[in-house]
Amino acid sequence: MAGHNKWSKVKRAKAVTDSRRGKVFSRISRDITLAAKTGGGDPDGNARLRTLLLKAREANMPVENVDRAIKKGTGELPGVVFEEITYEGYGPGGVGLIVKVTTDNKQRAAQDVRSAFARHGGNLASTGAVSFQFVHAGQFLIAKDRTTEDKLMEIALEVGADDVITTDEGFEVRCDVHAFDKVSHVLDKAGIKAESSEIAYIPNNTVPVTDVAIAKMLTELHEVLDELDDVQAVFSNEEMDDAISAAAEG
Repeated sequence: MAGHNKWSKVKRAKAVTDSRRGKVFSRISRDITLAAKTGGGDPDGNARLRTLLLKAREANMPVENVDRAIKKGTGELPGVVFEEITYEGYGPGGVGLIVKVTTDNKQRAAQDVRSAFARHGGNLASTGAVSFQFVHAGQFLIAKDRTTEDKLMEIALEVGADDVITTDEGFEVRCDVHAFDKVSHVLDKAGIKAESSEIAYIPNNTVPVTDVAIAKMLTELHEVLDELDDVQAVFSNEEMDDAISAAAEG
């Protein structure tokens, strides 16, 4: 979600329950397996894997889970073959959504995502129909008590970040997709922990949602998509104020 909604979403994600922890581990495991498959199992020579190992550590993911995911990627252990797919669609109120999927069954993933949209007032769209409204970039959200603006700008811009944006909630660092792992590594080395770090689809413009009924349908669509095993991340361009957001979740 855009604006302050993005920070609110991050705060809610921090309060992940035990029942959700397995889904978090599964998502990270799939990403680690893919990274190890394409770049090898040595994090010193695989920047993407190194970044994911940091994410696994922050999520308190068991070491044996990490090792198993790497070995599946390198072929040392048998495992399924995962593919990455991106779906685009429109939700209630004309809100654009981009759904990132990692799956071992494209037909199942497509059916699940299409069904989620259809049952909650939305529809899938053709490739490019939604994504033109977003910027595909690395995004780091950093709380203000983690660093200063000057220090963050000096570190981030030096290693290829495109912009450092200061908001009421904190700092947002954006970078090219290909610079993501480099920026992630230098922030970790400097002891600057991000509240959220991902290769994201960031909306160029937002769609205001002021109707509670539409907000509820949209919230339900987000929840259903997020519960799907194959879904890794969902990005959207709605903007709700706190009152509408609270009513939708109530």
